[in-house]
Amino acid sequence: MNKKVLVAMSGGVDSSVAALLLKEQGYGVVGAHMKLWDYVDIGGDIYKDGRCCSLDSITDCRMICDKIDAPFYVLNMSEQFRKTVIENFVSEYRAGRTPNPCVLCNTNIKWAAFLQKARELGCEHIATGHYAFVEKNRHNRWQIRQGVDSSRDQSYVLWGITQEALSMTLMPLGPLQKHEVREIARKYGLRTAEKKESREICFVADDNYRRFLREWEEKQGRTFKKGDIVHEDGSVLGKHEGTAFYTIGQRRGLGIAHPTPLYVQDIKPATGQVIVGDNSALYKRELTASKVNWVAVPPLSPNSSMNITAKIRYQHQPAPAILTALPDNNVRVVFHEKQRAITPGQSVVFYEDDVLLGGGIIEQ
Repeated sequence: MNKKVLVAMSGGVDSSVAALLLKEQGYGVVGAHMKLWDYVDIGGDIYKDGRCCSLDSITDCRMICDKIDAPFYVLNMSEQFRKTVIENFVSEYRAGRTPNPCVLCNTNIKWAAFLQKARELGCEHIATGHYAFVEKNRHNRWQIRQGVDSSRDQSYVLWGITQEALSMTLMPLGPLQKHEVREIARKYGLRTAEKKESREICFVADDNYRRFLREWEEKQGRTFKKGDIVHEDGSVLGKHEGTAFYTIGQRRGLGIAHPTPLYVQDIKPATGQVIVGDNSALYKRELTASKVNWVAVPPLSPNSSMNITAKIRYQHQPAPAILTALPDNNVRVVFHEKQRAITPGQSVVFYEDDVLLGGGIIEQ
């Protein structure tokens, strides 16, 4: 075979085994670790963290590549990651929205900038350790199908990948369960065999996004504007340190006393208000989304509709809905039953059975 493939290696067991399997299948494997940020920039506790972009992770990648006799590169993408992902993360929270940085990273870094690096290195493919299948379908389009291990499904954050990028993508872990991946790593003596799972937001090292936002903005010479926490009936219940520290559906950490449980219903950066109220008001049937990318099917013409199941956040159970295409690459999604805490800035992702149809950014 001898086709060259650039494998995105995080330093975890999944990407390690992906590289190993491709090597066994006859590919000319080249390992690459994307250095996306520095601890001096993002803060947090380096000693409690074992995720990507640390020296330990880079060392693990290098030793895996040595073991399978593959060249290894560290690709410094920190400047592009900062501009594309981190600055968007901060600005979205400032705008009262709740972003998903993994979507932007996958779309613009891992399947755009990384693909360009692959071409520069003479590689015909890129590969990742996602538990999914990439295949051609009856529409003559490349599609992503959920892997055998549904508990590891990450298709929610892959909806922005282009057809060109998918045509060059390999995902060798699709047929495997997580425990099988670890067994393979143990069998071949890979040092990452028992490594813990990576966390969701890689650059928020302690999983405290409020701490991250505060420190990041301080370094830029900016602060957050204080304001009121307002009940849906109009009464002021307390003060907050900044609307960016809240998200739709939040209950804990409001810092107010009330005889009944209260949840964040709306965030209004322009007036500095965080609106709270009963849980029942969080349930809605309809949303609109922008910047839609169609994966498994061609783009719908405006006013045409289709039945789908949709996820409105990573851990959301897909729910039946009707999708209607709108002008300017927007869609309307109407669920059969009301869904809790539809949140602007998050992604809505469309499925047919286990096939990723596409996705977009929730606007309202």
